[in-house]
Amino acid sequence: MTDEQVHTAMRRKAEAGRPASDGSPLTAERAITQAVSKVAQDMFALPVQTLSIKESRRTLADLPEALEPLSLIAIIEGPDEGLGIIALPPETLSVLIEVQTMGNLAKTAPPARKPTRIDASMVVEYLDAVLSLIEESLVETEAVVWAGGFRYASYLDDPRPLGLLLEDMGYRMWQLELGFGAGAERTGKLLWAVPVNGRGQNLRRMPGAAEGEAGGQKTPAQEEAEWHARMENSVLSATATIDSVLHRVTLPLSQIMQLRPGVSLPIPEDALENLTLEGVGRRRLASARLGQHRGMRAVRISEEEASVVELETGAPKVRRVVPQPFESGESPFAGMEMNSGMPGPLDRIDSPAYDPQPGAEGLGGFGNLDEASGLGGLGDLGGLGGFDQPEGDLGGLGGLGGLGGLSDEEDLPPLKIGNLG
Repeated sequence: MTDEQVHTAMRRKAEAGRPASDGSPLTAERAITQAVSKVAQDMFALPVQTLSIKESRRTLADLPEALEPLSLIAIIEGPDEGLGIIALPPETLSVLIEVQTMGNLAKTAPPARKPTRIDASMVVEYLDAVLSLIEESLVETEAVVWAGGFRYASYLDDPRPLGLLLEDMGYRMWQLELGFGAGAERTGKLLWAVPVNGRGQNLRRMPGAAEGEAGGQKTPAQEEAEWHARMENSVLSATATIDSVLHRVTLPLSQIMQLRPGVSLPIPEDALENLTLEGVGRRRLASARLGQHRGMRAVRISEEEASVVELETGAPKVRRVVPQPFESGESPFAGMEMNSGMPGPLDRIDSPAYDPQPGAEGLGGFGNLDEASGLGGLGDLGGLGGFDQPEGDLGGLGGLGGLGGLSDEEDLPPLKIGNLG
């Protein structure tokens, strides 16, 4: 790089962002016009005049319609992988090639031809210098957010792949009509398109920041301005995802595992008229209907619903648990047969239910009383009564009031309880 080029670059950086010499503020239109002309003069000694400049908004679908046939389409990449384009029609491309190969311009433009990779490599330096100068000129303005940070990435000779390369969003498009030469002997055009919502918030430099840094400290006004700028950039750079839900289908896992390309899912006929706009966590924002805009799918909001605001009170929040409704269900014993061998009723003392063992007669559940055990442990049985006894059988019961007494010498004979009825 020669001394003259170094001096020119330093001068451009020193003058970046300053108002024009006539006192008018530096706008994006003025910055683009000056960059295109100044870089051509510095690099190729080529006088360039901007005959007209126009700004417009285009969608991705409309962008190829603004390109002239056989244009060299330079793909430019900006902050956060944002992409844009610079299109050079055949007339402009031929001028840039001629001044680099022959050193001057022919009187007439050559026939239009399809651009090649060599053509793209010969204009890369010029395009990057123009983009750099635009960024330096707008570094202290809001326009640097969408205009700054772009550089050459690749090229196309056909506009059809643009729909796959660029993001589906709105684009800010500048169309310039240029005159080349001292008397504008040759004319051409230039198209520059970048995303409308730029991503170069970090590129902006606050006015007076350079002077404050050189002095070693910043004034309170500068610090406050920088704080507001950082807050604004943080808020504006935040993303908000909104989903347009046409319909939701619930399917069992067995059917989901059978999904294949070409399988149709059931959708109600009124789903096109009843779309739902949802935010994070399926929060319902508004209702909409499906339509189209300039050949692209679009939704029209038909209703806006206010968010429900819950007022916090001083009382502690109590989690209420609602029990599930009780259902008795079917009895587990339904249909079972009764056991035919079930013991009889218990209303009689001689019922076999008390002692189903064979040979157990009389007292059933009391078991058998052998002669050796006697009735010593029965205590006072005065209230039993009703024993049908033979003569002398209960003569020695003594302390069993109501049953007669037994003498001390007599032993208790075997107890016969044949009839307790």
